[in-house]
Amino acid sequence: GFYYRPRVDRELLERYSEGLIVLSGCPSGELMKALADGRDDDATEVAGWYADIFKGRYYIELQEHGQEQFSRLTPSLVELARRLDLPPVLTNDSHYTTPDQHHAHDVLLCIGTNSTMQDPNRFRLEGDSFYVKSEQEMRALLPELPEAADNTVRIAEQVDIKLQFGRSQLPDPGVPDGLSAMQHLRNLCDEGLQRRYAGPSEAQRERLRYELEVIEQTGFSEYMLIVHDIARFARERHIPMGVRGSAAASIVLYCLDVTDIEPTQYRLVFERFLNPERISPPDVDFDFADDRRDEVIRYTAERYGRDRVAQIITFGTLGAKAAIRDTGRALGMSYGDADRIARMVPDSLHITIDAALSNVDELRNEYETDGQIRELIDTARSLEGVARHASTHAAGVVITREALTDVVPLQRSNSDSEDEEALPTTQYNMHDIETIELLKLDYLGLTNLTILGRAVELIREERGEEIDLTALPDGDADVAELLAAGHTFGVFQMESAGMRRYVVELQPQNIREVSAMVALFRPGPMEHIQQYIDVKHGRVEPAYPHDDLADILDETYGVIAYQDQVLEIAKQFAGYTLGQADVMRKAMGKKIPAVMLAERERFVSGAIARGYDQTLAERLFDTIEPFAGYAFNKAHAFSYGVIAYQTAYLKAHYPVEYMTAVLMSARGSQDRAAAAIAECTRLGIDVLPPDLNHSRANYCVEPTANGERAIRYGLAAIKNVGEGAIEQLVTERDEHGPYAGLEDFARRINPRDLNRRALESLAKAGALDPLGDRASIVDGLDRILSLAQQEQRLRETGQTSMFDMFGAEVGTPLPALELEQKPAMKRELLGWEK
Repeated sequence: GFYYRPRVDRELLERYSEGLIVLSGCPSGELMKALADGRDDDATEVAGWYADIFKGRYYIELQEHGQEQFSRLTPSLVELARRLDLPPVLTNDSHYTTPDQHHAHDVLLCIGTNSTMQDPNRFRLEGDSFYVKSEQEMRALLPELPEAADNTVRIAEQVDIKLQFGRSQLPDPGVPDGLSAMQHLRNLCDEGLQRRYAGPSEAQRERLRYELEVIEQTGFSEYMLIVHDIARFARERHIPMGVRGSAAASIVLYCLDVTDIEPTQYRLVFERFLNPERISPPDVDFDFADDRRDEVIRYTAERYGRDRVAQIITFGTLGAKAAIRDTGRALGMSYGDADRIARMVPDSLHITIDAALSNVDELRNEYETDGQIRELIDTARSLEGVARHASTHAAGVVITREALTDVVPLQRSNSDSEDEEALPTTQYNMHDIETIELLKLDYLGLTNLTILGRAVELIREERGEEIDLTALPDGDADVAELLAAGHTFGVFQMESAGMRRYVVELQPQNIREVSAMVALFRPGPMEHIQQYIDVKHGRVEPAYPHDDLADILDETYGVIAYQDQVLEIAKQFAGYTLGQADVMRKAMGKKIPAVMLAERERFVSGAIARGYDQTLAERLFDTIEPFAGYAFNKAHAFSYGVIAYQTAYLKAHYPVEYMTAVLMSARGSQDRAAAAIAECTRLGIDVLPPDLNHSRANYCVEPTANGERAIRYGLAAIKNVGEGAIEQLVTERDEHGPYAGLEDFARRINPRDLNRRALESLAKAGALDPLGDRASIVDGLDRILSLAQQEQRLRETGQTSMFDMFGAEVGTPLPALELEQKPAMKRELLGWEK
C-alpha cells in the first residue's frame, strides 16, 4: 500500500524487487514528501529504509492463528514518527468481517481473477487476519505502544457525520422573481389547461384544482417544475418522448406537456401517482428515443450543474446458480460437474440455495453424501448475494441542490472511465438514493420512439405530410384490420407469438382494448384473457362480484385488469378514499400477514357499514387481493397502449416509411433486419439492394420507375463497413455526382478511411455492381486500393500535370483498371451477400 513518488520509488522498485511487505497502514504524506524531495538527512535515511523493505529484509510474519509478530520494522517506524513529530496510528487491512470468512474470500478472489485455488501463482491474501479486529485484538498486537491505538480511537471520535433523512434536496427549478414555486406551477397549469382543452369542463377544472392542492400539501411543486423543464427541452428539440408508470394519471403533468394522455378520459387515478394518505416522492419515468437519450442527459447536467448531476450505480450479484458455477470453477471442479449441481436449483424468481436444498431431494442427497459437493454448496452459500461487479443503471439520473460530493459518494463510470465529460455514478444504488430523498429521474431509451420519430420525418420528407402522433384518430378501421389479421411485426408490445394469437382473437378496435391487452398479457392476469375476449364478442355474459361494480368493470368486460380498478372497488364498496385504497393495495402487494388481517377487517367492516353482506365482502376481498399484487398500473398500460396504437397506425397507413424506420433501427442485428425484410416482402414492399450511386448511409425510401416507393438498403448497414467512411462516400457523391467507373471511384475515395475489409464487404454485398462485374472487383481489390493510394499521394504532395492548365473541367487521367473477368456462380454470389 505505498503511495509511489516517481523520482525515488520507481528507482527503488527497479533496484530491489526481491520481496514484498504487507503493512498495517501506509507511510504518512509528510514522510513521503521528504523522500520525494530529497530533503536533508531524513530523506537519505528513509530511502535506505525503503531499500531494506523492498529487499524483503523486513516483513510481517503471519502465523497460523493470524497473530502478527512484528520485526524491528516497528521500532524503526516509531523512531521516524517521533523524529518527524508524526503520531503513530494503528490500523488493520480488512477484507472480510470474521476469520472464518477467509476461505470464502479466497474463492471470491479466484472468481474475480479467473483463477483456481490450485494455482500457486494466483492473487491471494496470505493468512486469515484480514478481518475487522476488535479493539482488544488490535491493542494486543502492539502492547508496548498504546498511544497508537489511542490515536485510532481519537480519529474515530473526531468523525462527525450526520445522515439526514426526510429533507428536501431538490435543485432550484428556476422560479421567476417574486413568485413561489407553487405560484409558478399554478400559472403554468392554468395556461396549459386552456391550451390542452378547447373549453375545459368543470370536472377537469376540479381535477386540476385537487391535484394542485395535493402537490402543495405534499411539497412537490419544485419536483413538478423540474420534470416540466426536462420535458420542455425534449419537445423543443423534437426528441420523441413519453412517460411510463403512474405519471400519466396526472392532469397537472398533462397540462405541463409532460404526458400526452388525458387522464379523465380514461379514469386514471391520481392517487396512484401521488398519495396524500401516505406521502412518498412521486416517480416520473421518462421514455426517450434511444438514439437521443444522451442529449437529455447532457442538457440536465448543463442546466443543473455537472457537479450536481450523476447517473446511478447498479450491482450485479451472484445468484444461486451463478454462485455454484463460479465457485465450482474457482475450486477446480470441471464445468460439467458444477453445472450439473447448478441445474438442480429450480428456475424460480429469487430462489436461494437454502430454499433449493429444502425443496429438491436430489440436491439435498448430493449435499449429504458427497464431501466435494458439500464444500461446493457451503462455499457458494457464503458467496450468494455478494456483489460481483458494478455498472451504470440503465435509466437512473440523480439531481441534487448541493454539490454531489457533499451528499453522496461517487465514482467514475466504468464504461466511460477515460471520458472526462462522462457523468460519474453514485456509489449508492437507486434504493439508497430514494431513502435519502434525492431527486431521481429515470431516462429510458425506447427503440419504438426512435422508430416513430424517424417514420414521421420520412413521411414529412417523402410526402410533405405533418403527422401529429398525439392527434391520431382513435378507432381507426385500418389499424383494427391490421391487428385483427395479426400483422403485428414492428408494433410495440404486440410482436410475440402469444400476444399475436390473442390479438387476432380479440380484434381490438381502439386504444382502450389495446391497453387492456397490454395489461392482461402478463403472468397472473393471463388466465382472464379468454373471459375478456369472450365477453367482448358476446359469447358469455360479464360476471360482476356485485352489480354495483359494473360501472368500474364494464370497460374491461367484467375482468379486473388494472390496479386502479382495485382502488375504485375499495372506494365504492368499503368507503375507502382513493389514497387509503392505494395504501391497502401496497399492503396486499407486500403480503405482510398482520397488515393483511387488519386491512381485511377494515374492508369488511366498511362494506357492512355501507349495507353490503359480510360474506359477499369477504369474498370480494379475496377476489381483489391477488390482483393488487399482479395487476398493471392503468396509467402505465395506457402509456404503452398509446405507443402500440401509434406504431400500428403508421404501419397501416404509411407502410414504406414505417418499415424503413424499423430497418434503420435494426442495424447491427442481422436477425431483426432479416425479419423486417421478410415483413416488407409480405407487404409487397421492394427492398432494393445496396448501390454505391443510390444508397444513403442508412436505409432510405426510393421512388421506383412505376411510381411506387421502395426501400433502398443502407451502405452502413452492411457488415464490417464503418459509418464514417460511408458518410464521406455519400457526401462526395452528392457534391460531385455519381461514381462513373472504377477509376473514378479509386480517384475520389480516401483509402485511409475505406480500408480493404470495408471495400471487400461493399463489393461482396453488390454495392459496387454499377462499377463492374462483382467477382472481378472482389478479385481486383488490391489493384483498386493501390490506385486509390497513388492518387492520395499525388494530392498530398501537391503535384500537378499539364492537364491542370485546363482547369477543373479536365481531370488528370489515371491508368485504366483492366480487371480479369471472373464470373461467379449464383451460390457464391448469394454466400457473399449473406
